[in-house]
Amino acid sequence: MSHALSEIQLRSIPLIYSNLLIFLVAIFLFSMNTMAEEPLLSGWSALTVLVLLLAGYDVTARRLFKTPEARTSAGYFKVEKRLTIIALLFFMAALYLCDAKYYLAVLSFGNRFPAFVNISGLALFLLFLSLLWRVGRVNYRHVFGRNYTAREFIAVNVKANLPIVLPWVVLSLLSDLAALVPSPALHAFLASEWGDLAFFMLFLFFVLLFFPPLVRRLWDCTELPDGPLKRHLTSFCQKQGFSAGLYIWPLFEGQALTAGVMGIVPGLRYILLTPAIIETMSVAELEAIMAHEIGHVKKGHLLLYALLIGGFSVFAAMMAEPLVYLLLSREFFYSLMAKGHVSPETVLTLAGAVPLLFFMVVYFRYIFGYFIRNFERQADLHVFSVIGNSSALIQAFEKIAVLSGNIREQPSWHHFGIGERVRYLEKCEINQEYIVRHDRKVKLSLLCYVLALLLAVGLVRQIPTEQLSLQYEERFAEAILLEKARQEPEKALWQRLLGDLMISKKMERKALEAYDKALNLEPANPEIMNNLAWLLLTSADIALRDPMRALNLARTAAALQPRGYILDTLATAYWANGFIEEAIASERQAIFSDPGQRRYYQAQIERFRNQKYEDSVRSNSPGGDMKSEG
Repeated sequence: MSHALSEIQLRSIPLIYSNLLIFLVAIFLFSMNTMAEEPLLSGWSALTVLVLLLAGYDVTARRLFKTPEARTSAGYFKVEKRLTIIALLFFMAALYLCDAKYYLAVLSFGNRFPAFVNISGLALFLLFLSLLWRVGRVNYRHVFGRNYTAREFIAVNVKANLPIVLPWVVLSLLSDLAALVPSPALHAFLASEWGDLAFFMLFLFFVLLFFPPLVRRLWDCTELPDGPLKRHLTSFCQKQGFSAGLYIWPLFEGQALTAGVMGIVPGLRYILLTPAIIETMSVAELEAIMAHEIGHVKKGHLLLYALLIGGFSVFAAMMAEPLVYLLLSREFFYSLMAKGHVSPETVLTLAGAVPLLFFMVVYFRYIFGYFIRNFERQADLHVFSVIGNSSALIQAFEKIAVLSGNIREQPSWHHFGIGERVRYLEKCEINQEYIVRHDRKVKLSLLCYVLALLLAVGLVRQIPTEQLSLQYEERFAEAILLEKARQEPEKALWQRLLGDLMISKKMERKALEAYDKALNLEPANPEIMNNLAWLLLTSADIALRDPMRALNLARTAAALQPRGYILDTLATAYWANGFIEEAIASERQAIFSDPGQRRYYQAQIERFRNQKYEDSVRSNSPGGDMKSEG
């Protein structure tokens, strides 16, 4: 959308694209960070750690900006880029060490506005970047000759980066507002794939209508003054059947030689020109630059950018849940937890976040980068349709290469290097068939992208999510209980729940071990005694059955807590030991205690009268399912 047209511009435009990726990573990290049930540190301790992290980042920024390199324009942008990446690391430390999401949750107003929590998380990241800008303003003054106060410079940078996150902020708030509407049908729709599509269309609507004038104001752009130049450029646009507002873009105090176009709808479409580009370029070169910007609109690049970003969002949203299930069904993750004593919650976060984060970085750096490079080339080639040749654009590029310190062959991942662009234009001057070839290449690439996206969505749908969910939930629950038991070995609850889980998995010997451990920790716990007694009475493994011990446990449990399901266990224990009358009496007491289960208890009485326990042992019944309330 902008051009590599000076040393300042060549450094600043990569920074814009880099900041896009940096903010996406920051938003992603905060979104994937799970909220702890209990914080690692108390409030004051967490605040102390946060202050130390901020101080550490401030010291790092001061050291890097004190280097001689940072007092040149290229060095300034290089240090700023490096510090934004370092800010991500400090931000991630604040998230996990300070449990930032836990303490910021109070801003959600009872979880009615989770977007406020996400926005405050973004504000925390901006707090680190504010330290960068506060320290870097001295170097900025040296490079660009503009003296700001610390508050002014931070505000300028926040406004410059705000358009990157504004769509996400707006959609998050709209999502919260939609969730407050008392309409189950609306909530079901928004949770469906059609709901995802509706939000994408809303995003597109926002980008098309509200985004351009908002960004124009945030960037302090002013209308190009009336005069010969404005009349000439307006007439040039009209000859192309193109209309747009012409605005001056004071990027880096107007010293950046660059231009850009934003907006698809006429009347809400603007071409931005920096003062430096107006002063440096001839009228013919400005026409070539205008032709380039017109080419972006004519070729539909601005809409395609939204498609490429939306395509990633749709695929990532669909892939998130199956990916977690797929990864957590692998033995590797459970081995990691067992050997490294890593918390299951951490593994769950990593399992979901790391692959998606990797995919996001690769997607925007390579796939998105591939398309924007080729879109830029396609816009370059539009000068042939408008002017008939590319000599003026080539002159502009060559002028920039010289003025910028012979950076002609410097590569660019998002625009192609100046040398590459010039050589392709020269090749097209000789044979304009290359223009057709490039257009065909872009169309074919877009078709392959759409087909690959549809294929990926189709393959994701083939992942047996429900089956993996069952497998994942069982294994993950077991991992959580084992970790809890390791962290709190004196707490019987974890061993009891582990025993219950082992029963559900038909792993009765492990269940017996867990129940015995739990009973040793809490010898007077009626729930543990009841569950252990039921296992000793009903185990599918005959060797584990012990009716006499079960009777002793059930008697004590019923004396402590005479509830229906415990009295049923006691009745079964009496029956197993040959005390039929006592079994029937206990079952009748269970009916009195829990009349809602009368039919089951009556069936138990009939069974005690008509069948011997020894026969049930030979027929391997009753089955050893977990016995508890409900």
